[in-house]
Amino acid sequence: MKHISILLSILCCISLLPAQTPEQMFKAAGSPVNPKVSVVWNRYYDHAGIAEICKKIAAAHPDLAKLESIGKSFQGRDLWCLTITDFKKGDAKRKPGMYIDGNIHSNEIQGAEFAMYTAWYLTESFADTKFIQELLADKVFYIIPTINPDGRDSYIHQPNSPNSPRSGLIPVDNDGDGLVNEDQYTDLDGDGNITLMRRKSPNGRFKIDPKDPRNMIQVGPDEKGDYELLGQEGMDKDGDGRVSEDGYAFEYDPNRDWGWGWQPNYIQNGAYKYPFSLPENRAVMEFVMKHPNIAAAQSFHNAGGMILRGPGGQEDVNTYNAADLQVYDAIGKKGEELLPGYKYLVVYKDLYSAYGGELDWFYAGRGIYTYSNELWTPYLMFMKDATRDPFDNSTYSFDRYLLFQDAFVPWKEFNHPQFGKIEIGGFKKNYTRAHPGFLLESDAHRNMAFSVYHCYSTPKLEVQEISKKELGDGLIEITAVIANERMMPTHSSQDLKNKIERPDYITLATSGKIIAGLQVENRDLNITKEQKNNPQTIEVPNIPGMGAVTVKWIVEGKADAKYTVSVDSKKGGTAEGAGSR
Repeated sequence: MKHISILLSILCCISLLPAQTPEQMFKAAGSPVNPKVSVVWNRYYDHAGIAEICKKIAAAHPDLAKLESIGKSFQGRDLWCLTITDFKKGDAKRKPGMYIDGNIHSNEIQGAEFAMYTAWYLTESFADTKFIQELLADKVFYIIPTINPDGRDSYIHQPNSPNSPRSGLIPVDNDGDGLVNEDQYTDLDGDGNITLMRRKSPNGRFKIDPKDPRNMIQVGPDEKGDYELLGQEGMDKDGDGRVSEDGYAFEYDPNRDWGWGWQPNYIQNGAYKYPFSLPENRAVMEFVMKHPNIAAAQSFHNAGGMILRGPGGQEDVNTYNAADLQVYDAIGKKGEELLPGYKYLVVYKDLYSAYGGELDWFYAGRGIYTYSNELWTPYLMFMKDATRDPFDNSTYSFDRYLLFQDAFVPWKEFNHPQFGKIEIGGFKKNYTRAHPGFLLESDAHRNMAFSVYHCYSTPKLEVQEISKKELGDGLIEITAVIANERMMPTHSSQDLKNKIERPDYITLATSGKIIAGLQVENRDLNITKEQKNNPQTIEVPNIPGMGAVTVKWIVEGKADAKYTVSVDSKKGGTAEGAGSR
């Protein structure tokens, strides 16, 4: 009892120790020094953990963050969305919007942390970072950390490998044998990990790597091996000669479910029933349709260190118009600077054909400039180019010298009920695709910075010039120049081609009678095009990036009358200017 009393006294003393005061801390450049919401960014959070962090951010920063559920997953989990902007300055729905999501694939977990880090950084840095203050005055972020919460929780809490599962938890007959999900991975030894199985064999094609006994390497054509690899840990439960195929190769893919270029499963492996047949994707689609101010989007995946743009299929090469590709290329190349080891690539050309993907629906279907970053690259291990081969020694060396072999399950013998004496071992599910803890925050910050640059590049409109000229007989000509100070136009070429969004409105408010409204095609030569109907509000099809449009009105009224010019663009935001001279 005496020892217990002493221990309790020690614990009480520890719990009463004060936290560091602001005076004891020195700000590191670019980081919040004393955040209201303290989050440890060197670990991963399940869906309940994500919800708690999002709620804390919204509660701590009510003028900057609002939290809502945009829908429910198949199993009834909320799809949480944080809206981040300066709510004291302007209507959020009338600001250019940046949409961010992550974790559409169950095993691609760090996208959720990267998305949350963006929300956390913006809100915590707002107080003492002028750039963030100006950004949130002009723009709005819609951040959904995970759009596959069922799959995320299954991946985190159930035994899995780094590569499974990719889908959510809707029961399907993945291998077409008439049985539902019957042949999934099995954690044979009960250690919480799905690793590899190997068996000694005189006809094997693998041998132990002499550089690292944990690794298996394939022998040459004239060389004899010692082992055969049996695949991921599991069993052939349905007797079809394949091990655990329902747990990996034939899952439905949530990123083949979107309503552009969709193909059925026999053409595009992984497609589900029909476009937006998954409730999570359908909820995202409905949210985007309700927010036409979304001008830019980012989806976080893993792995490979890539900044991807569409198209997913070669058939859509002409969908991505030349003018839009100039914007894509400029932002993508900047991303290569911000993200060491990442490469800006095109899905169909540099990877493979993928139909019904989120990238293509956002751009081709909604005219939104969209990237998908494949998070984590072997370059980050030793800051040099490394192969993506899972058997490359750099992966093992990194685990040995920087993770102290925490990411590897040592090989051990196991008596398999079907294969006899085998060995089980390999990397845990939290390695090879997911960031190790000490690199998680660093790469989250860089990817956040890329998303911020992307958002910054959305339109910023200004009534740059208002001038007045007396024409005689009580008529006045009012000319206004509307400038766009950012790279993106108010309408992408895809938007213009398919008339996805309404034109931009430029309206003159004055006490005089507006006789005519004209769009100026050439100011020097005074070439104009009159808008016959509703001359007060001139409909402009587009305000180009880093460019301007000029409009004119002919007004009958007093020469000293006051007038106001206002601009309203769905994706470009609003602007206003006034004059009387």
